[in-house]
Amino acid sequence: MAAPFQNYSGGVLLADIVKRNNLSRYVSEAIKERSLFVKSGAVVRSPFLDAKEGGTRIQVPEFNPVAPTEEVMTGAANWGTSTGGYLTPQKIGTATQIASICHRCFAYAVDDVAVLAAGEDPMLHIRNQLADAINKLNSQRLFYQLHGLFGTALNANAGDYAVAASSGQAEANYLTGANVAKARALLGERGDELDTIIVHPNVGFYLYQVGLLQFSTASMVSSGAITWGGGGAGVDAKSIGTFAGLNVIMDSQVNAVQPGSSGHIKEYYCYLVKSGTILEGVQQELRIEADRNILSKQDVLSVDYHTAYHVMGTKWGSASDNPTNSVLGNKDNWTATYDVDLIPMVQLTVNTPLDTSTL
Repeated sequence: MAAPFQNYSGGVLLADIVKRNNLSRYVSEAIKERSLFVKSGAVVRSPFLDAKEGGTRIQVPEFNPVAPTEEVMTGAANWGTSTGGYLTPQKIGTATQIASICHRCFAYAVDDVAVLAAGEDPMLHIRNQLADAINKLNSQRLFYQLHGLFGTALNANAGDYAVAASSGQAEANYLTGANVAKARALLGERGDELDTIIVHPNVGFYLYQVGLLQFSTASMVSSGAITWGGGGAGVDAKSIGTFAGLNVIMDSQVNAVQPGSSGHIKEYYCYLVKSGTILEGVQQELRIEADRNILSKQDVLSVDYHTAYHVMGTKWGSASDNPTNSVLGNKDNWTATYDVDLIPMVQLTVNTPLDTSTL
């Protein structure tokens, strides 16, 4: 017979428990592991942008691109712009890139009576899904910001190939190798630096469809002659992999701000970027706090995070800080600090045959 006060080694001990004060760290790691942006290199955490010493925005000083003015040297005594027979030294300009810190938070509460009725603890399910939920919110915020940037500041790096009508879309309006080539050409010789494309699943799975069958879209739609190599997508099992030399990332939040007009066929944004162009700065690491309200008989969980996304070469131009998503998406709040063809990012607007509905 066991001793009445025996410590049963098979029971749950303190060492087996995930302590609450470590939950933030675990969720932070899960966010990095599950985020396709981070894993692909499209978004890079930059300690240079961290603002843990305080402030409401992050300022990044920069030297402007070198663009010297040539002088013509001759044997005359008055050659050069100095008209004195000597070179006039030039100076390199400077500017400041600015990113605005966004302070975000949310909370959940679970009532004891609800736990009894459910037969399970809803708080456990909430904790298990925190990483995916925060990734989704971060993606949504980033796409609002990109929408604002391409409204005016980076508009020269945008190509619209979608049909602006209620019908009539064709292969020329889809994400094709030809349209990717046009997108690269917007950056001139720097276009080959683009290595990643971020698309909505309705666009991404069209690439899967075309690449898997290796027929052109036109032949599938019209039952015409088969054209080999119409897709150009590298399909591996159920994944898309690469398309036209670009790593493909799918995110349903890419159309957080819907392009197009009412009555027109739905349009989709696609973003072509060079890895490391989008940076993330952190003012305070993700914080998760849990508590128990013994008077209301509730468990409470709160989450807050304080970060900023920044596209190199751009500047937050509003006088206000801590912007909402809609304010981030306002084109009037953004400017470019140097020539936009030096910013390796392009926005394409396309249709997809997987969604022919209208707005």
